[in-house]
Amino acid sequence: MTGLASALRTLATAAATLLAVTAASPTAQAKPEPKAPKGFVSLRSVDPTIIEEMRYTTPHNFVGVPVDGYRQPVCILTRPAAKALHRAQTKLLSRGYSLKVYDCYRPQRAVDHFVRWAKDLDDEAMKAEFYPHVDKSRLFADGYIAEKSGHSRGSTVDLTIVKLPAKDTRPYVPGEQLAPCYAPKADRFPDNSVDMGTGYDCFDTLSHTDDPRIQGVQRANRQLLKGLLGELGFVNLAEEWWHFTYKPEPFPDTYFDFPVARRSVAGH
Repeated sequence: MTGLASALRTLATAAATLLAVTAASPTAQAKPEPKAPKGFVSLRSVDPTIIEEMRYTTPHNFVGVPVDGYRQPVCILTRPAAKALHRAQTKLLSRGYSLKVYDCYRPQRAVDHFVRWAKDLDDEAMKAEFYPHVDKSRLFADGYIAEKSGHSRGSTVDLTIVKLPAKDTRPYVPGEQLAPCYAPKADRFPDNSVDMGTGYDCFDTLSHTDDPRIQGVQRANRQLLKGLLGELGFVNLAEEWWHFTYKPEPFPDTYFDFPVARRSVAGH
């Protein structure tokens, strides 16, 4: 019995030593998530009146599933960009309108998710709504998907205008019948945005801000958004009526990868 007890004590000591070494090993410990630098804030902390409909936390986007890195539906931006949106919102509220953001800061891991999805030519679950006229094999060549995004630098935002009082937008039901994003407003997926001629993230030349086929009220709405934001330092991407970058960017050469979550900017 004495020999057995001694052997068991030896085994227990060896196991405890192995556990201690493993626990102390850097590879055994979870790597802490990166946080945003102090130059970033949640938009809601600067202007809580701006409507937030963060599409990539939901399955209603061109990928068809919530996107990597989007932990919570919170708009994160660099402080100067957020303050400029607040000034734009003040002007719009006086006219009975509000801004609505669809996407703000975008982590690099989300861009990587887009790239993986674009390379999977068999996954076309959302084609009927978001890219009906575009062959998926052309998404890179035509500039709809890229390996880097200005959103990851923190001063780019996708947004629209909503007439107040804002109507509720019903949730998307995965698997429901899809309508083309360029269809008449009454026929495409309901959105409380004013009519911009296409839905958000519509991979089509009709999304080009100054496409000559967009006329009347739709063109006026686009020009209202572009003109208002342009006065406050935002530059529009000509291919996407919803896409604006605040200039000068505080982080013009850095592509961040902290998650979209409140904790990323806690205390800022």
